[in-house]
Amino acid sequence: MGTNKHAIIRYQALDKCFRNKGRNFYIDDLIEACNDALYEYDGTGGVKRRQILYDINFMESEQGWSIPLERYKDGKKVYFRYYDLKFSINNQPLTATETDQLKEALLTLSRLKGMPQFEWMDEIIARLESNLGIKTLDNKVVSFEENKYLAGLEHFSFLYESIVYQKTLDILYQGFKMAESVKYTFHPYHLKQYNNRWFIFGLNNESKQIQNLALDRIVSIDESKIPYFVNSEIDFEEYFEDVVGVTIESDKPTEKIQLQIDIDYWPYIKTKPLHGSQKIISKTSKYVEIELELKINYELIATVFALGENVRIVAPEPLKRILLNKANDIITKNQ
Repeated sequence: MGTNKHAIIRYQALDKCFRNKGRNFYIDDLIEACNDALYEYDGTGGVKRRQILYDINFMESEQGWSIPLERYKDGKKVYFRYYDLKFSINNQPLTATETDQLKEALLTLSRLKGMPQFEWMDEIIARLESNLGIKTLDNKVVSFEENKYLAGLEHFSFLYESIVYQKTLDILYQGFKMAESVKYTFHPYHLKQYNNRWFIFGLNNESKQIQNLALDRIVSIDESKIPYFVNSEIDFEEYFEDVVGVTIESDKPTEKIQLQIDIDYWPYIKTKPLHGSQKIISKTSKYVEIELELKINYELIATVFALGENVRIVAPEPLKRILLNKANDIITKNQ
């Protein structure tokens, strides 16, 4: 059975009905639930009884999810419910059908490998093949840097869907320096990963300013009744061009950052530039001087500081003073 978008929406709607212990869902209710879900998705509907029964049979099969479905008699009618209410198709491994479809998708994507505008897909394809076992391997041949225990990842799918379907959110948030959690009404626009942490960027409904929130500091998320404010001004492809990381002060000017990198350490910076604006100013037998055009923010300071004895800050002076103060603080605390 070809699993198209409409089929997935029906399976999700049925799964939600089967897990609902507060209501009995008869066949007509299941049809209505599927039609409502499809109408909300793209304005279509018209699903018939025969299709729903076919969907149920597929979900119960080994090719589907082998769902633990029970049929309960209520007079002359029958209602449907999982006998294990903790079950959900979203918690199950990929089905044989899904695996085959993913293989086909990967095969299609792999045809684009090597094309300049699709370099980003090489890692994604390798990650899927390795983590999902799409290719038959005795052992994993690739290891990716990841943190399985990173807090906040449980919010990722909901935030992604909220961006796609333009949903305003009420987010309860507690930053590291906040004594108590704060509620933000938030219009989500963009998800970004930096330093193995995820951040959501969007419009703060109260301040009317772009704000970023770390996913691992989100306490809870609910959908808001406030209408969604569509982003028509910010191109997030360009938004991060002038910074390292995710801290952006829009009114802050860019500056020319000049650094001297020890010649022995230069190969590391050459092969992994600090930023896309990096260019060589001069080169001697002792160091390579580079220039970057950036806004000074927390992440840039941390990046330069991490270079330790391998770097000398030439300009600007404010950045040099910040780094010297940090170094002096470390010396003082360890004396």
